[in-house]
Amino acid sequence: MRSPFAYIPRPRPLQAASPAAAVTYLGSLVIVAFLYSNPIVLLAVGVAAVVAGRLAGAHAAVRAALWMGLTLAGLIVVINALVVSRGETVWARLGEWPLFGQVNVTAEAIVAGVVLGLRAAVVMVAFAVYSACVDPDRVLRALRPLAGRSALTATLVSRLVPVAAADAARLRDAARLRGPGAAPVGKAPLARRLLAGSLDRAVDVAATLELRGYSLEAPRRFPGATFSGSRGTQKRFTRSVRGRRSRYDRRFYAAGLTVLAVAIAGKALGADAYSEYPATEIGAGGATLAVAALVALSGLTPLRRRPRRAPSVPASPRTASNSLPAGGGV
Repeated sequence: MRSPFAYIPRPRPLQAASPAAAVTYLGSLVIVAFLYSNPIVLLAVGVAAVVAGRLAGAHAAVRAALWMGLTLAGLIVVINALVVSRGETVWARLGEWPLFGQVNVTAEAIVAGVVLGLRAAVVMVAFAVYSACVDPDRVLRALRPLAGRSALTATLVSRLVPVAAADAARLRDAARLRGPGAAPVGKAPLARRLLAGSLDRAVDVAATLELRGYSLEAPRRFPGATFSGSRGTQKRFTRSVRGRRSRYDRRFYAAGLTVLAVAIAGKALGADAYSEYPATEIGAGGATLAVAALVALSGLTPLRRRPRRAPSVPASPRTASNSLPAGGGV
């Protein structure tokens, strides 16, 4: 069973782009989600992430991230409504609670929880698209010259998280197949079994990496070792080792940098007009709508253009006569 967050190579622009370009594009959406608190802009970021994931072919990852993000958002709304009692519009007075004191459910606390939950859901969708569309091996290859151990750790995390999700799905299926006469299995035993399996897999991975020499220092280059060939050949060899650039890189770099520039400019111009307490005020001015529209349109960046069809050339009379049967009849 494959996890929906596992990387699957597809002939799409986001998968073909280099890891730096894909991270620049998806990272700009995450930065905007943390930079803004206005629900209009956050909804625009969510729309961009969902559209980008669907255009990249990561339908299962987007659906799973939306389900998990909305569930987490609902939990955040409930907790924030019970914990925070600030606000002018009181919807319910629930009296004294242990450890909470006087609990008053206010509309402002609910709206603040919705904003926090929306931000969490948007970020989860963006990271789900990254996990399903960016090759972790290419990320490791790109970061190896800069930080080899950190790159290896990030790659292992991106590889093992989908494996853990698939293990959880298999454990739930096994628990359902035990039959109606078996005792119901709670979430705590499933979590313990999943944790035990993850620790066993971590030990196996660590032993495998140690056997492959990852715990040793990097080999030193011999003083007399040189690269045979012309300077142009050496440059081409170095470029091929580092990884070839994709023709989609400029598109994703431009989209990510444009989103960041517009978000920073809009922040300076007051596009993030939003206040939670004592009364909720959501700004919907021209700057806010412009930033939201541009961020939402950035979700079309992974759109793949259809190849143009070659124009059909009509057959010449000579070619048509040659295609007739030998007898000349029709």
